[in-house]
Amino acid sequence: MHSVALSGEALMPSDAQFTAETEQFRPELLAHCYRMLGSIHDAEDLVQETYLRAWRAYDGFEGRSSVRRWLYTIATRACLTALETRTRRPLPSGLGAPMDDHQAAIAPREPSVAWLQPAPDALFGGDDPAAVVARRAGVRLAFIAALQFLSARQRAVLTLRDVLAFRTAEVAEILDTTTAAVDSALRRARSRLTEAGPVEDDLSAPEERTQRALLDTYVDAFTRADADALVNLLRLDVELEMPPTPTWFTGRRAVAGFLADRVLRPGLWHMVPTRANGQPALVAYKRTVNDRYEAYGIQVLTLIGNRISRITAFNDPALVDTFDRLPARTR
Repeated sequence: MHSVALSGEALMPSDAQFTAETEQFRPELLAHCYRMLGSIHDAEDLVQETYLRAWRAYDGFEGRSSVRRWLYTIATRACLTALETRTRRPLPSGLGAPMDDHQAAIAPREPSVAWLQPAPDALFGGDDPAAVVARRAGVRLAFIAALQFLSARQRAVLTLRDVLAFRTAEVAEILDTTTAAVDSALRRARSRLTEAGPVEDDLSAPEERTQRALLDTYVDAFTRADADALVNLLRLDVELEMPPTPTWFTGRRAVAGFLADRVLRPGLWHMVPTRANGQPALVAYKRTVNDRYEAYGIQVLTLIGNRISRITAFNDPALVDTFDRLPARTR
């Protein structure tokens, strides 16, 4: 038992005792909830709920499983309950075909759609390089977007088995089901994930030094509105999507043309480098008529080799706060 005894009465555990045993798992639980929900805001709420439930149940936790698995059980079941009343969070590329003409009409924003959200690397924490690489591989945008095509239960099984490497019997216990049901759900999930979209391209991302140099060049070209310099950074098959706008573009001519005609203006943008979803990213601020820069959104870049293969521009100012409230050294 984990309670503290006083005058023969059992009391709740101390904050220090509970924190010492559970707090180390918070970053990876946040990554897990983010994979399940596709929203960093919802994931933070569910992690808070997980720790509240764990605190309340801690006095009865008797060590029949590890603390880590016990917390994952609480978190996973909380996510499954939350997903009962929520639809999948798409990107524009998951809703319709792309445009290859930059002069095409742009559909109006769809704020009513619960779009997929980016997540700051810094929130997933950890100083162990191996752990950091593992967490990044499990939160890449292409992977998170593909997970949205799975049912909630398939999502849970696949992430618990293939990302977190829990054994089949452990997953069955977490989900209160049988090992046969876990194996069946895992087969269907893997098959559906293969159909939903490629994630192998992430393996071609360049080393960190090359990423930093490319990001610096991109920021310079973007803020100077130098479309020619920007073109040199893009792959021929580059894609651009901009939730909450459903319209998205494919091909260097279309993407560069759209940016040059409708986005790039000297002095209009201020871009702050960061990392999101294990990928280079930027916090975007746009100059207003009062010559102030206001939060505009988050751009996440997907790289293959030394070129940009996808620009995902989350044009939602509400997302910027998640990155701005991080300590400066982690941005």
